[in-house]
Amino acid sequence: MTGLPYLAARVFNTPLLIQRAKLDVILNVLAPKFELQTGPPPQLGPPQPAPSRVGEAQGIAVLPIHGTLVQRTGGLDAMSGLLSYENIAARLDAALADRSVRGIVLDVDSAGGEAAGVFDLADRIRAGRDQKPIWAVANDAAFSAAYALASAAEQVFVSRTAGIGSIGVIALHVDQSQRDAHQGLSYTPILAGARKNDGNPHEPLTPEARASIQAEVNRLYELFVLTVAHHRGLPADAIRQTEAGLFFGQNAIDAGLADRLGTLGDAVLQMHTELDAVSRSSSLEFPTMSTPESTAPAVDIDAARAQAHGDALAIAELCALAGRPDLTAEFLGEGLSTVDVRRKLLGLRAETAEITSHLSPTAASVAATTSLDDNPLIHAVEARAARCKKER
Repeated sequence: MTGLPYLAARVFNTPLLIQRAKLDVILNVLAPKFELQTGPPPQLGPPQPAPSRVGEAQGIAVLPIHGTLVQRTGGLDAMSGLLSYENIAARLDAALADRSVRGIVLDVDSAGGEAAGVFDLADRIRAGRDQKPIWAVANDAAFSAAYALASAAEQVFVSRTAGIGSIGVIALHVDQSQRDAHQGLSYTPILAGARKNDGNPHEPLTPEARASIQAEVNRLYELFVLTVAHHRGLPADAIRQTEAGLFFGQNAIDAGLADRLGTLGDAVLQMHTELDAVSRSSSLEFPTMSTPESTAPAVDIDAARAQAHGDALAIAELCALAGRPDLTAEFLGEGLSTVDVRRKLLGLRAETAEITSHLSPTAASVAATTSLDDNPLIHAVEARAARCKKER
C-alpha cells in the first residue's frame, strides 16, 4: 500500500477536525506499518463526483456524506474510505442546478476529517439554502468536520442512536527518534529559517514548534466555534461550553445542536410534505393568468341607483324653475352634474334679449304637484344610465 506515507502526511503535524476515537483507528493502521512504507504518494487527480441519489419522495436529492473527510482524496477513495470536500461540493452544485430537484437532504455518517476546505464547503451549503431547502441528518454520526457541514443546513435531524458534536480541533506529532536510534539511523536537517524544521518526526517536538502548532489549533477552533454559532443561532460561549463533547439523540436537541428527532426517511418524507404544502399555498395566493383576479372595486348597485335618481330629480326641478323643462332630457343625457346644469341655465338667461320678471305661472304648481318618480322621461334616463354602467 504505497499510499500510507501520503496518509501519514495528512494526519500528523496538522490540525484535524475529527473525533478522537476515529483518529485512534487511523493511528492503529498507520503505526505498525509506518517504517515499511517508502513509496511516493499517489498522483493527485480531479475528483470523480458520484451522482446523488433521489430520495424516497420525488424531487428530494439525498447527498451521502460518509467516511473520513479530506480536502482532496488523491485517488484513495475506494481503499481508504475517504470522501473529499471537492466531491461533496460538486454533487451539491449538481443538485442545486437540477430543476427536477426541489430539496436536498445531507445524509451524514462521518467522524470528521481535515480542517482544510471544510469551512469553505460549509459556506457553500449555507448559500445554497437561498436556492433550495437543505436539511441534514445525523445517520448515525455527524462529528467535528461532519458537523460543521451539517450545522450549515436549515434543519438538523438526529435519530435516537445518532451522535453529533465534537466541536474541537486536534493535532498530533509523532516522535520516532528512539526508533531511529534503535535502527541505527540519524537524520540531520539542513535548513534556512528557524521554523522550517518544526514538527520534524525524527526528533522531539521543541517548545517553539509546539507553541506554533497550538496557535494554529486555537485559531481554527475559534473559526469552528463561530461558524457553528452562526449556523445554529447560538452564542459562541454556548458552543465553547460543549468542550468538544458528544451529544446523542434528544440530548443533541436539548443542547441546541439539532432540531428534530428522526431518521433519514423521516427527514425526506417531512421535506416532501412541507414542499407540497408550500406549493399548494403559492397556487392559492398567486392565481394563474387563465383565471385573472378582478381588481375592480365592488359596486353598491342600490346606492348608485339612489344617487342617480336624486341627481335626476334635482336637474328636473332646476329646469322647471328656470322655465326650461324641455332641457331636462338633454342635460341628463350629457351626464351633467347639478352644478353644471345651474351654470348652463344661468348662462342661457344672460343670453336672452329680454329677461322676463316672472316664470310660467304654472311652473311652480307643476313642480310642486307632479311627482318625478312617475315621470317616464326620468325612467328612460335612468335606464340609459344603467346600460352605460354595464357597458363600462
